[in-house]
Amino acid sequence: MWRILTLVFLVVIGFQSCAEDVFEAEPTTGELVFSRDTVYLDTVFSNISSSTRTFKVYNQSNNFLRIPTVKLANGPESFYRLNVNGQSGKSFENIEILPKDSIYIFVEATIDFSKVSDPLYEDEIVFDQGEIVQEVQLVTLVQDAYFLFPKRDENGIKETIVWGVDDNGDEIRVEGFYLEQNAVWGNDKPYVIYGYAGVNIGNTLKIERGAQIHFHENSGLLVEKNASLKIEGTLDQKVVIQGDRLEPFYENIAGQWGTIWLKAGSKENRINHALIKNNIIGILMDSIGSKSEPSLQIDNTEIYNTSNFGLLGRSANINGSNVVIGNNGQSSLACTAGGTYNFKHSTFGNFWSEGIRELPAVLVNNFQQTGANGGSSVTVPNDLLAANFTSCIIEGNQNIEFILQKDDRAAFNFKFKNSLLRFIDNGSAAGDPLYDFEDTSIYEDNILNGEADFKNVDLNQLMIGENSDCINMADIQAAQEVPFDLLGMYRIESPDIGAYQHMIFEP
Repeated sequence: MWRILTLVFLVVIGFQSCAEDVFEAEPTTGELVFSRDTVYLDTVFSNISSSTRTFKVYNQSNNFLRIPTVKLANGPESFYRLNVNGQSGKSFENIEILPKDSIYIFVEATIDFSKVSDPLYEDEIVFDQGEIVQEVQLVTLVQDAYFLFPKRDENGIKETIVWGVDDNGDEIRVEGFYLEQNAVWGNDKPYVIYGYAGVNIGNTLKIERGAQIHFHENSGLLVEKNASLKIEGTLDQKVVIQGDRLEPFYENIAGQWGTIWLKAGSKENRINHALIKNNIIGILMDSIGSKSEPSLQIDNTEIYNTSNFGLLGRSANINGSNVVIGNNGQSSLACTAGGTYNFKHSTFGNFWSEGIRELPAVLVNNFQQTGANGGSSVTVPNDLLAANFTSCIIEGNQNIEFILQKDDRAAFNFKFKNSLLRFIDNGSAAGDPLYDFEDTSIYEDNILNGEADFKNVDLNQLMIGENSDCINMADIQAAQEVPFDLLGMYRIESPDIGAYQHMIFEP
Protein backbone atom coordinates (compact mmCIF):
# COMPACT_ATOMS: atom_id res chain seq x y z
CA MET A 1 0.00 0.00 0.00
CA TRP A 2 2.74 2.45 0.93
CA ARG A 3 4.54 1.62 -2.32
CA ILE A 4 1.43 2.56 -4.31
CA LEU A 5 1.01 5.85 -2.44
CA THR A 6 4.67 6.68 -2.91
CA LEU A 7 4.38 6.03 -6.63
CA VAL A 8 1.29 8.30 -6.92
CA PHE A 9 3.09 11.02 -4.98
CA LEU A 10 6.10 10.87 -7.29
CA VAL A 11 3.85 11.03 -10.37
CA VAL A 12 2.04 14.12 -9.02
CA ILE A 13 5.31 15.85 -8.20
CA GLY A 14 6.62 15.06 -11.64
CA PHE A 15 3.48 16.40 -13.30
CA GLN A 16 3.63 19.66 -11.33
CA SER A 17 7.28 20.07 -12.24
CA CYS A 18 6.47 19.59 -15.93
CA ALA A 19 3.51 22.01 -15.66
CA GLU A 20 5.74 24.66 -14.16
CA ASP A 21 8.18 24.17 -17.00
CA VAL A 22 5.43 24.32 -19.62
CA PHE A 23 3.60 27.36 -18.16
CA GLU A 24 6.51 29.39 -16.88
CA ALA A 25 5.82 32.96 -18.04
CA GLU A 26 8.23 34.64 -20.40
CA PRO A 27 8.99 38.36 -19.94
CA THR A 28 7.46 40.51 -22.66
CA THR A 29 9.63 41.92 -25.42
CA GLY A 30 7.32 44.45 -27.08
CA GLU A 31 4.68 42.04 -28.43
CA LEU A 32 1.71 43.37 -26.44
CA VAL A 33 -1.30 44.62 -28.40
CA PHE A 34 -3.67 47.30 -27.03
CA SER A 35 -7.33 47.97 -27.82
CA ARG A 36 -6.47 51.70 -27.67
CA ASP A 37 -3.21 53.55 -28.10
CA THR A 38 -4.67 56.67 -26.44
CA VAL A 39 -7.27 56.87 -23.67
CA TYR A 40 -9.21 60.14 -23.59
CA LEU A 41 -10.95 60.95 -20.32
CA ASP A 42 -13.62 63.57 -20.90
CA THR A 43 -13.38 67.08 -19.53
CA VAL A 44 -13.52 67.21 -15.73
CA PHE A 45 -13.62 69.96 -13.14
CA SER A 46 -10.70 70.43 -10.79
CA ASN A 47 -10.72 67.86 -7.97
CA ILE A 48 -13.80 66.05 -9.28
CA SER A 49 -13.31 62.42 -10.23
CA SER A 50 -13.71 61.49 -13.88
CA SER A 51 -15.71 58.60 -15.24
CA THR A 52 -13.84 55.33 -15.58
CA ARG A 53 -12.35 54.41 -18.94
CA THR A 54 -11.10 50.95 -19.86
CA PHE A 55 -8.97 49.22 -22.46
CA LYS A 56 -7.60 45.72 -23.02
CA VAL A 57 -4.06 44.39 -23.27
CA TYR A 58 -3.78 41.34 -25.54
CA ASN A 59 -1.30 38.49 -25.62
CA GLN A 60 -1.75 37.20 -29.16
CA SER A 61 1.20 34.80 -28.93
CA ASN A 62 1.22 31.13 -28.00
CA ASN A 63 3.42 31.86 -25.00
CA PHE A 64 2.58 32.56 -21.38
CA LEU A 65 3.73 36.21 -20.99
CA ARG A 66 4.76 38.22 -17.95
CA ILE A 67 4.85 42.02 -18.02
CA PRO A 68 7.69 42.93 -15.64
CA THR A 69 6.35 46.45 -14.98
CA VAL A 70 3.12 48.40 -15.58
CA LYS A 71 3.29 51.95 -14.25
CA LEU A 72 2.31 55.59 -14.79
CA ALA A 73 5.13 57.62 -16.31
CA ASN A 74 4.49 60.49 -13.86
CA GLY A 75 4.86 58.06 -10.99
CA PRO A 76 3.17 58.39 -7.60
CA GLU A 77 2.49 62.10 -8.27
CA SER A 78 0.28 61.31 -11.28
CA PHE A 79 -3.33 62.47 -11.07
CA TYR A 80 -4.39 59.26 -12.82
CA ARG A 81 -5.02 55.99 -11.03
CA LEU A 82 -5.22 52.48 -12.42
CA ASN A 83 -6.83 49.14 -11.78
CA VAL A 84 -4.89 46.27 -13.39
CA ASN A 85 -6.31 42.77 -13.17
CA GLY A 86 -8.34 43.73 -10.11
CA GLN A 87 -5.52 45.52 -8.31
CA SER A 88 -5.61 49.28 -7.68
CA GLY A 89 -2.55 51.48 -7.72
CA LYS A 90 -0.11 53.42 -9.89
CA SER A 91 2.63 50.83 -10.34
CA PHE A 92 2.48 47.05 -10.77
CA GLU A 93 4.98 44.24 -11.27
CA ASN A 94 4.89 40.83 -12.92
CA ILE A 95 1.46 40.98 -14.52
CA GLU A 96 0.83 37.68 -16.30
CA ILE A 97 -1.29 37.00 -19.40
CA LEU A 98 -2.13 33.53 -20.68
CA PRO A 99 -1.59 32.64 -24.34
CA LYS A 100 -4.26 34.09 -26.66
CA ASP A 101 -5.78 35.91 -23.68
CA SER A 102 -6.11 39.50 -22.43
CA ILE A 103 -6.45 41.63 -19.32
CA TYR A 104 -8.47 44.77 -18.58
CA ILE A 105 -6.97 48.03 -17.37
CA PHE A 106 -9.26 50.70 -15.86
CA VAL A 107 -8.27 54.36 -15.71
CA GLU A 108 -9.64 57.28 -13.67
CA ALA A 109 -8.42 60.78 -12.88
CA THR A 110 -8.89 63.42 -10.19
CA ILE A 111 -6.86 66.48 -11.15
CA ASP A 112 -6.00 69.52 -9.06
CA PHE A 113 -6.07 72.41 -11.54
CA SER A 114 -3.82 74.54 -9.32
CA LYS A 115 -1.02 71.98 -9.64
CA VAL A 116 -0.93 71.59 -13.42
CA SER A 117 0.65 73.98 -15.89
CA ASP A 118 -1.61 73.11 -18.82
CA PRO A 119 -5.38 72.42 -18.74
CA LEU A 120 -4.67 69.51 -21.13
CA TYR A 121 -3.24 67.05 -18.63
CA GLU A 122 -1.31 64.10 -20.06
CA ASP A 123 0.45 61.01 -18.78
CA GLU A 124 1.13 57.55 -20.12
CA ILE A 125 0.99 53.96 -18.95
CA VAL A 126 4.37 52.36 -19.48
CA PHE A 127 4.61 48.62 -20.10
CA ASP A 128 7.87 46.69 -19.65
CA GLN A 129 11.19 48.30 -18.93
CA GLY A 130 14.71 48.65 -20.27
CA GLU A 131 15.22 49.03 -24.00
CA ILE A 132 11.81 47.64 -25.08
CA VAL A 133 9.00 49.82 -23.79
CA GLN A 134 5.37 50.11 -24.91
CA GLU A 135 3.02 52.95 -23.91
CA VAL A 136 -0.63 53.92 -23.89
CA GLN A 137 -1.23 57.68 -23.79
CA LEU A 138 -3.64 59.29 -21.28
CA VAL A 139 -5.25 62.66 -22.04
CA THR A 140 -7.73 64.71 -19.98
CA LEU A 141 -8.93 68.31 -20.22
CA VAL A 142 -9.40 69.86 -16.78
CA GLN A 143 -11.32 73.06 -16.05
CA ASP A 144 -10.91 75.41 -13.16
CA ALA A 145 -14.10 76.59 -11.48
CA TYR A 146 -15.56 78.39 -8.50
CA PHE A 147 -16.64 75.72 -6.01
CA LEU A 148 -19.41 76.61 -3.58
CA PHE A 149 -20.42 74.19 -0.84
CA PRO A 150 -21.73 73.96 2.74
CA LYS A 151 -19.22 74.50 5.51
CA ARG A 152 -18.50 71.96 8.23
CA ASP A 153 -18.50 72.71 11.94
CA GLU A 154 -15.85 71.55 14.42
CA ASN A 155 -17.57 68.14 14.58
CA GLY A 156 -17.48 67.70 10.82
CA ILE A 157 -21.24 68.23 10.41
CA LYS A 158 -22.24 70.00 7.22
CA GLU A 159 -24.17 73.25 7.19
CA THR A 160 -27.91 72.99 6.40
CA ILE A 161 -30.72 75.35 5.45
CA VAL A 162 -34.48 75.05 5.89
CA TRP A 163 -36.22 73.35 2.96
CA GLY A 164 -39.74 73.53 4.42
CA VAL A 165 -41.92 72.00 7.13
CA ASP A 166 -43.61 68.61 7.35
CA ASP A 167 -47.24 67.89 8.22
CA ASN A 168 -46.40 68.21 11.91
CA GLY A 169 -44.86 71.64 11.47
CA ASP A 170 -41.31 70.41 11.98
CA GLU A 171 -38.51 71.84 9.88
CA ILE A 172 -37.15 69.89 6.95
CA ARG A 173 -33.51 70.74 6.40
CA VAL A 174 -31.16 70.00 3.52
CA GLU A 175 -27.43 70.38 3.10
CA GLY A 176 -26.90 73.92 1.88
CA PHE A 177 -25.70 77.44 2.57
CA TYR A 178 -26.77 81.05 2.00
CA LEU A 179 -24.92 83.31 -0.37
CA GLU A 180 -23.49 86.43 1.18
CA GLN A 181 -25.81 89.41 0.64
CA ASN A 182 -26.28 90.33 -3.04
CA ALA A 183 -24.24 87.96 -5.20
CA VAL A 184 -23.08 88.06 -8.81
CA TRP A 185 -22.06 84.95 -10.74
CA GLY A 186 -20.01 85.93 -13.77
CA ASN A 187 -18.70 84.18 -16.86
CA ASP A 188 -14.93 84.15 -16.23
CA LYS A 189 -15.06 80.50 -15.16
CA PRO A 190 -17.79 77.96 -14.30
CA TYR A 191 -19.52 77.63 -10.93
CA VAL A 192 -19.89 74.21 -9.34
CA ILE A 193 -22.41 74.00 -6.51
CA TYR A 194 -22.63 71.33 -3.81
CA GLY A 195 -25.83 71.30 -1.76
CA TYR A 196 -28.47 74.00 -2.09
CA ALA A 197 -27.29 77.57 -2.55
CA GLY A 198 -29.75 79.94 -0.91
CA VAL A 199 -30.53 83.56 -1.76
CA ASN A 200 -31.51 84.94 1.64
CA ILE A 201 -34.43 87.22 2.48
CA GLY A 202 -34.17 90.58 0.73
CA ASN A 203 -31.11 89.65 -1.35
CA THR A 204 -30.58 89.18 -5.09
CA LEU A 205 -28.53 86.70 -7.10
CA LYS A 206 -27.54 88.02 -10.51
CA ILE A 207 -26.22 85.54 -13.09
CA GLU A 208 -24.49 87.32 -15.95
CA ARG A 209 -24.59 86.47 -19.64
CA GLY A 210 -22.49 83.51 -20.69
CA ALA A 211 -22.26 82.07 -17.18
CA GLN A 212 -21.95 78.30 -16.80
CA ILE A 213 -23.56 76.91 -13.65
CA HIS A 214 -23.15 73.25 -12.63
CA PHE A 215 -25.01 71.59 -9.77
CA HIS A 216 -23.84 68.39 -8.12
CA GLU A 217 -26.25 65.57 -7.28
CA ASN A 218 -28.82 66.57 -4.61
CA SER A 219 -28.05 70.24 -5.17
CA GLY A 220 -29.90 73.26 -6.46
CA LEU A 221 -30.90 76.87 -5.84
CA LEU A 222 -33.37 78.30 -3.30
CA VAL A 223 -34.65 81.88 -3.49
CA GLU A 224 -36.32 82.97 -0.26
CA LYS A 225 -39.17 85.41 0.48
CA ASN A 226 -38.52 88.96 -0.78
CA ALA A 227 -35.37 87.69 -2.53
CA SER A 228 -34.84 87.71 -6.30
CA LEU A 229 -33.12 85.77 -9.05
CA LYS A 230 -31.93 87.65 -12.14
CA ILE A 231 -30.60 85.53 -15.02
CA GLU A 232 -29.36 87.90 -17.70
CA GLY A 233 -28.31 85.85 -20.71
CA THR A 234 -28.30 87.16 -24.26
CA LEU A 235 -28.98 85.66 -27.67
CA ASP A 236 -25.25 85.12 -28.27
CA GLN A 237 -24.29 84.33 -24.67
CA LYS A 238 -26.98 82.32 -22.97
CA VAL A 239 -26.68 81.19 -19.36
CA VAL A 240 -26.38 77.39 -19.13
CA ILE A 241 -27.46 75.59 -15.95
CA GLN A 242 -26.92 71.83 -15.71
CA GLY A 243 -25.25 69.03 -13.73
CA ASP A 244 -21.55 68.77 -13.01
CA ARG A 245 -20.83 65.66 -15.08
CA LEU A 246 -19.30 66.85 -18.35
CA GLU A 247 -18.90 63.49 -20.09
CA PRO A 248 -20.98 63.04 -23.28
CA PHE A 249 -22.90 60.17 -21.67
CA TYR A 250 -24.51 62.65 -19.25
CA GLU A 251 -25.37 65.23 -21.92
CA ASN A 252 -29.12 64.46 -21.84
CA ILE A 253 -29.65 62.39 -18.68
CA ALA A 254 -32.58 63.61 -16.57
CA GLY A 255 -32.57 63.93 -12.78
CA GLN A 256 -28.87 64.71 -12.21
CA TRP A 257 -29.59 67.55 -9.76
CA GLY A 258 -32.49 69.09 -7.86
CA THR A 259 -34.30 72.27 -8.85
CA ILE A 260 -34.36 76.05 -8.96
CA TRP A 261 -36.96 76.82 -6.29
CA LEU A 262 -38.37 80.34 -6.26
CA LYS A 263 -40.06 80.11 -2.88
CA ALA A 264 -43.28 81.70 -1.71
CA GLY A 265 -42.96 85.46 -1.59
CA SER A 266 -39.85 85.68 -3.76
CA LYS A 267 -40.27 88.60 -6.11
CA GLU A 268 -39.25 90.17 -9.41
CA ASN A 269 -37.56 86.99 -10.62
CA ARG A 270 -36.36 87.43 -14.21
CA ILE A 271 -34.91 84.76 -16.51
CA ASN A 272 -33.79 85.64 -20.03
CA HIS A 273 -31.84 83.55 -22.55
CA ALA A 274 -31.14 80.55 -20.33
CA LEU A 275 -30.77 76.82 -20.93
CA ILE A 276 -31.76 74.71 -17.91
CA LYS A 277 -31.50 70.96 -18.21
CA ASN A 278 -31.03 67.51 -16.68
CA ASN A 279 -32.58 68.09 -13.26
CA ILE A 280 -35.64 66.84 -11.36
CA ILE A 281 -37.81 69.97 -11.64
CA GLY A 282 -36.52 72.65 -13.98
CA ILE A 283 -38.06 75.60 -12.11
CA LEU A 284 -40.47 75.52 -9.17
CA MET A 285 -42.30 78.84 -8.70
CA ASP A 286 -44.34 79.15 -5.51
CA SER A 287 -47.06 81.58 -4.54
CA ILE A 288 -48.21 84.91 -5.90
CA GLY A 289 -46.02 87.70 -4.62
CA SER A 290 -48.16 90.26 -6.40
CA LYS A 291 -51.42 89.83 -8.29
CA SER A 292 -50.56 92.72 -10.58
CA GLU A 293 -46.90 91.94 -11.36
CA PRO A 294 -45.45 88.55 -12.28
CA SER A 295 -43.31 86.85 -9.68
CA LEU A 296 -41.47 85.26 -12.59
CA GLN A 297 -40.88 86.77 -16.02
CA ILE A 298 -39.27 84.09 -18.19
CA ASP A 299 -38.27 84.75 -21.78
CA ASN A 300 -36.14 83.07 -24.46
CA THR A 301 -35.50 80.10 -22.22
CA GLU A 302 -35.22 76.34 -22.80
CA ILE A 303 -35.87 73.65 -20.16
CA TYR A 304 -35.11 70.02 -21.08
CA ASN A 305 -34.66 66.56 -19.63
CA THR A 306 -36.35 66.87 -16.24
CA SER A 307 -37.36 63.68 -14.50
CA ASN A 308 -40.45 65.39 -13.08
CA PHE A 309 -41.79 68.80 -14.16
CA GLY A 310 -40.23 71.32 -16.50
CA LEU A 311 -41.83 74.44 -15.01
CA LEU A 312 -44.12 73.97 -12.01
CA GLY A 313 -46.14 76.91 -10.76
CA ARG A 314 -48.11 76.72 -7.50
CA SER A 315 -50.43 79.68 -6.98
CA ALA A 316 -47.90 81.61 -9.00
CA ASN A 317 -47.89 84.65 -11.27
CA ILE A 318 -45.79 83.77 -14.34
CA ASN A 319 -45.36 85.52 -17.68
CA GLY A 320 -43.46 83.78 -20.43
CA SER A 321 -42.49 84.26 -24.07
CA ASN A 322 -40.28 82.24 -26.38
CA VAL A 323 -40.20 79.48 -23.78
CA VAL A 324 -39.42 75.93 -24.95
CA ILE A 325 -39.89 73.00 -22.56
CA GLY A 326 -39.53 69.35 -23.51
CA ASN A 327 -38.66 65.80 -22.49
CA ASN A 328 -40.15 65.84 -18.99
CA GLY A 329 -41.10 62.87 -16.83
CA GLN A 330 -44.41 64.49 -15.89
CA SER A 331 -45.70 67.78 -17.29
CA SER A 332 -43.61 70.24 -19.26
CA LEU A 333 -45.70 73.03 -17.74
CA ALA A 334 -47.92 72.64 -14.68
CA CYS A 335 -50.02 75.66 -13.66
CA THR A 336 -51.42 74.41 -10.36
CA ALA A 337 -53.27 75.70 -7.30
CA GLY A 338 -54.66 78.70 -9.16
CA GLY A 339 -52.75 81.87 -9.88
CA THR A 340 -51.98 83.81 -13.06
CA TYR A 341 -50.19 82.38 -16.11
CA ASN A 342 -49.66 84.09 -19.44
CA PHE A 343 -47.60 82.49 -22.21
CA LYS A 344 -47.01 83.78 -25.73
CA HIS A 345 -45.08 82.18 -28.56
CA SER A 346 -43.99 79.23 -26.46
CA THR A 347 -43.54 75.55 -27.28
CA PHE A 348 -44.38 72.71 -24.89
CA GLY A 349 -43.42 69.46 -26.58
CA ASN A 350 -43.23 66.46 -24.29
CA PHE A 351 -41.91 63.34 -25.98
CA TRP A 352 -40.65 61.63 -22.82
CA SER A 353 -39.55 58.07 -23.59
CA GLU A 354 -37.81 56.97 -20.38
CA GLY A 355 -40.90 55.47 -18.76
CA ILE A 356 -44.63 55.91 -18.20
CA ARG A 357 -45.74 59.53 -18.12
CA GLU A 358 -48.98 60.04 -16.18
CA LEU A 359 -49.55 63.73 -16.89
CA PRO A 360 -49.95 65.75 -20.09
CA ALA A 361 -47.51 68.28 -21.53
CA VAL A 362 -49.59 71.08 -19.98
CA LEU A 363 -51.62 70.76 -16.78
CA VAL A 364 -53.86 73.54 -15.41
CA ASN A 365 -55.92 73.44 -12.20
CA ASN A 366 -57.30 75.69 -9.46
CA PHE A 367 -56.77 73.65 -6.29
CA GLN A 368 -54.11 72.04 -4.18
CA GLN A 369 -53.93 68.99 -1.98
CA THR A 370 -52.95 69.71 1.60
CA GLY A 371 -51.76 67.32 4.32
CA ALA A 372 -53.62 64.52 6.01
CA ASN A 373 -57.02 64.98 7.65
CA GLY A 374 -58.24 61.80 9.26
CA GLY A 375 -56.06 59.79 6.90
CA SER A 376 -57.11 61.54 3.68
CA SER A 377 -55.87 64.63 1.85
CA VAL A 378 -57.85 67.86 1.72
CA THR A 379 -58.53 69.71 -1.52
CA VAL A 380 -58.24 73.47 -1.11
CA PRO A 381 -59.59 75.61 -3.98
CA ASN A 382 -57.78 78.72 -5.15
CA ASP A 383 -58.79 81.15 -7.89
CA LEU A 384 -57.24 80.65 -11.30
CA LEU A 385 -57.23 84.30 -12.30
CA ALA A 386 -55.83 83.59 -15.76
CA ALA A 387 -54.23 80.84 -17.82
CA ASN A 388 -53.75 82.33 -21.27
CA PHE A 389 -51.89 80.59 -24.08
CA THR A 390 -51.46 82.68 -27.21
CA SER A 391 -49.60 81.43 -30.30
CA CYS A 392 -48.31 78.40 -28.40
CA ILE A 393 -47.65 74.79 -29.38
CA ILE A 394 -48.80 72.07 -26.99
CA GLU A 395 -47.65 68.71 -28.36
CA GLY A 396 -46.28 65.33 -27.31
CA ASN A 397 -46.42 61.59 -27.73
CA GLN A 398 -49.74 61.08 -25.92
CA ASN A 399 -53.21 61.53 -27.36
CA ILE A 400 -54.19 64.23 -24.89
CA GLU A 401 -51.49 66.77 -24.09
CA PHE A 402 -53.36 69.32 -22.02
CA ILE A 403 -55.72 68.73 -19.11
CA LEU A 404 -57.89 71.27 -17.31
CA GLN A 405 -58.92 70.38 -13.74
CA LYS A 406 -61.56 72.66 -12.24
CA ASP A 407 -62.83 72.97 -8.68
CA ASP A 408 -66.19 74.72 -8.88
CA ARG A 409 -65.57 76.50 -5.58
CA ALA A 410 -62.97 78.81 -7.16
CA ALA A 411 -62.60 80.86 -10.33
CA PHE A 412 -61.24 79.11 -13.41
CA ASN A 413 -60.30 81.54 -16.16
CA PHE A 414 -58.41 80.32 -19.20
CA LYS A 415 -58.09 80.83 -22.94
CA PHE A 416 -56.23 79.24 -25.83
CA LYS A 417 -55.77 81.48 -28.84
CA ASN A 418 -54.02 80.88 -32.18
CA SER A 419 -52.35 77.79 -30.76
CA LEU A 420 -51.66 74.28 -32.01
CA LEU A 421 -53.14 71.80 -29.53
CA ARG A 422 -52.93 68.03 -29.32
CA PHE A 423 -56.18 66.61 -27.98
CA ILE A 424 -57.26 63.30 -29.49
CA ASP A 425 -60.19 62.32 -27.29
CA ASN A 426 -61.66 58.84 -26.93
CA GLY A 427 -64.95 60.32 -25.78
CA SER A 428 -64.09 60.94 -22.14
CA ALA A 429 -64.34 64.72 -22.59
CA ALA A 430 -67.60 64.66 -24.53
CA GLY A 431 -70.01 67.23 -23.12
CA ASP A 432 -67.43 68.78 -20.82
CA PRO A 433 -67.65 72.57 -21.31
CA LEU A 434 -63.95 72.90 -20.49
CA TYR A 435 -63.21 71.20 -23.82
CA ASP A 436 -65.86 72.87 -25.97
CA PHE A 437 -63.57 73.85 -28.84
CA GLU A 438 -66.42 75.73 -30.50
CA ASP A 439 -66.69 78.17 -27.60
CA THR A 440 -64.74 81.19 -28.86
CA SER A 441 -64.63 82.74 -25.41
CA ILE A 442 -62.10 80.08 -24.35
CA TYR A 443 -60.86 78.66 -27.70
CA GLU A 444 -60.19 81.04 -30.57
CA ASP A 445 -58.49 80.36 -33.92
CA ASN A 446 -56.67 77.27 -32.73
CA ILE A 447 -55.39 74.30 -34.75
CA LEU A 448 -56.51 71.02 -33.20
CA ASN A 449 -54.24 68.01 -33.78
CA GLY A 450 -52.28 69.65 -36.56
CA GLU A 451 -48.74 68.91 -37.73
CA ALA A 452 -46.00 70.74 -35.85
CA ASP A 453 -43.20 69.27 -38.01
CA PHE A 454 -40.51 69.42 -35.33
CA LYS A 455 -36.91 69.00 -36.41
CA ASN A 456 -35.91 66.22 -33.98
CA VAL A 457 -37.85 65.56 -30.79
CA ASP A 458 -35.28 63.02 -29.55
CA LEU A 459 -32.62 65.74 -29.50
CA ASN A 460 -34.94 68.44 -28.08
CA GLN A 461 -34.86 70.27 -31.41
CA LEU A 462 -38.38 71.70 -31.39
CA MET A 463 -37.90 74.10 -34.29
CA ILE A 464 -40.66 73.78 -36.87
CA GLY A 465 -40.13 72.94 -40.53
CA GLU A 466 -41.63 74.00 -43.84
CA ASN A 467 -44.41 71.38 -43.55
CA SER A 468 -45.72 72.75 -40.26
CA ASP A 469 -49.36 73.79 -39.87
CA CYS A 470 -48.10 76.59 -37.59
CA ILE A 471 -46.75 78.73 -40.42
CA ASN A 472 -48.22 82.23 -40.53
CA MET A 473 -51.00 81.23 -38.14
CA ALA A 474 -49.96 83.15 -35.02
CA ASP A 475 -51.77 86.07 -33.46
CA ILE A 476 -50.56 89.38 -34.93
CA GLN A 477 -50.81 91.32 -31.66
CA ALA A 478 -48.81 88.70 -29.78
CA ALA A 479 -46.16 88.79 -32.49
CA GLN A 480 -45.87 92.55 -32.12
CA GLU A 481 -45.34 92.10 -28.39
CA VAL A 482 -42.71 89.38 -29.01
CA PRO A 483 -41.21 90.52 -32.35
CA PHE A 484 -38.22 88.11 -32.44
CA ASP A 485 -38.22 84.35 -32.05
CA LEU A 486 -35.90 82.33 -29.81
CA LEU A 487 -33.17 82.39 -32.44
CA GLY A 488 -33.49 86.11 -33.09
CA MET A 489 -35.57 85.78 -36.28
CA TYR A 490 -37.99 88.64 -36.99
CA ARG A 491 -41.58 87.37 -36.89
CA ILE A 492 -43.98 90.32 -37.20
CA GLU A 493 -44.58 90.19 -40.96
CA SER A 494 -45.66 86.51 -41.02
CA PRO A 495 -45.66 85.13 -37.48
CA ASP A 496 -45.61 81.39 -36.88
CA ILE A 497 -47.09 79.63 -33.86
CA GLY A 498 -44.57 78.61 -31.21
CA ALA A 499 -41.18 79.86 -30.06
CA TYR A 500 -39.56 79.49 -33.48
CA GLN A 501 -40.19 80.80 -36.97
CA HIS A 502 -40.16 77.90 -39.41
CA MET A 503 -36.98 76.89 -41.23
CA ILE A 504 -35.87 74.55 -43.98
CA PHE A 505 -34.14 71.57 -42.41
CA GLU A 506 -30.89 70.41 -43.94
CA PRO A 507 -30.89 66.71 -44.90
